[in-house]
Amino acid sequence: MSQALPLPDILSPAFAADPYGAYRTMRESAPLLRHEATDSYLVSRYEDVERIFKDKAQEFTTDNYDWQLEPVHGRTILQLSGREHAVRRALVAPAFRGADLQEKFLPVIERNARELIDAFRDRGETDLVESFATRFPVLVIADMLGLDRTDHERFHGWYTTVIAFLGNLAGDPDVAAAGERTRQEFAAYMIPVIQERRRAPGDDLLSALCAAEVDGVRMSDEDIKAFCSLLLAAGGETTDKAIASIFANLLAHPEQLAAVRADRSLIDRAFAETLRHTPPVHMIMRQTAREVKLTGGTVPAGATVTCLIGSANRDADRYRDPDRFDIFRTDLTSTTAFSAAADHLAFALGRHFCVGALLARAEVETGVNQLLDAMPDLRLADGFVPAEQGVFTRGPGSLPVRFTPVGD
Repeated sequence: MSQALPLPDILSPAFAADPYGAYRTMRESAPLLRHEATDSYLVSRYEDVERIFKDKAQEFTTDNYDWQLEPVHGRTILQLSGREHAVRRALVAPAFRGADLQEKFLPVIERNARELIDAFRDRGETDLVESFATRFPVLVIADMLGLDRTDHERFHGWYTTVIAFLGNLAGDPDVAAAGERTRQEFAAYMIPVIQERRRAPGDDLLSALCAAEVDGVRMSDEDIKAFCSLLLAAGGETTDKAIASIFANLLAHPEQLAAVRADRSLIDRAFAETLRHTPPVHMIMRQTAREVKLTGGTVPAGATVTCLIGSANRDADRYRDPDRFDIFRTDLTSTTAFSAAADHLAFALGRHFCVGALLARAEVETGVNQLLDAMPDLRLADGFVPAEQGVFTRGPGSLPVRFTPVGD
């Protein structure tokens, strides 16, 4: 395994500006690359990342979350394994699928999308990132939990700080300290709300979490607080970037935008292809339980493995013409794209498959539908070229658009 390859470092400005060329070089020349600065092994091919996520041989753990997530969230469901993980997941999963999602939370999603769009639908121009994408999922989560919507700016600040902490690959001490302060601030806010909801439950997700019981096990105040923190960060940042990326991709391919506008059932395809082509999360880490052989070499026991989702999802051995955005591609299945049977890696796979995938799908379907209705001739602002930002999570930094208001 070569240690001195002509690759942009994943901490470099060149990599942040455009990681996709570096990913291609890694897949072809160094599918397993030791990265000294992050003390981890970079894994870039689809077959290896898929194997790590599915982990049928129980070779990988989420012990890395002890230092990666716990300082900012507290101990979360992602750190658990075996029966403990299965029970905790069974406690939270019902709220994110089936009747609860459709009957309780779809109206919340629809209302929040409509209210945000009402603020700019008559202006003929907006920045979709600033006015919609960054605000929509956080408002939805706050409403689902039954929290005070006037605290939206605090939630937005908390989740932005948490995502910065998670993406702090260079180890900036100020970013780390800000993340740990957020954990304390969020706990001081949430614990009293959780205790009040136990005394006087309502018809909201937080009350449901307080009351949930599986095999005699209930979630503690700390369990619920940690899950809410994780939901705010993971559900906010990723859906935010997914919605912005869907529009950036479709605006770059006007014929596909026209197809989606004409047939809204294609929104699922546009979302699935965006998750493959420009995933919101580019890296997920695991830790080896024992020595493991992967393509390109061997990883010792107890080592951190950085799974490069952004690379694996563009592997030419898995997808035809992988750098092309194509909602009609036949090697990606939209009907299973939001389930554990997905054939992209953006939601991970296996027992830690994203519990909020169906919530994200509902938010995207609703948001994209309402935005297309409000902006019939949507186009980018003159001369603007969208640019992705970020390394750990990634998406357009801004997306200024123009449109003729409906009825004008």
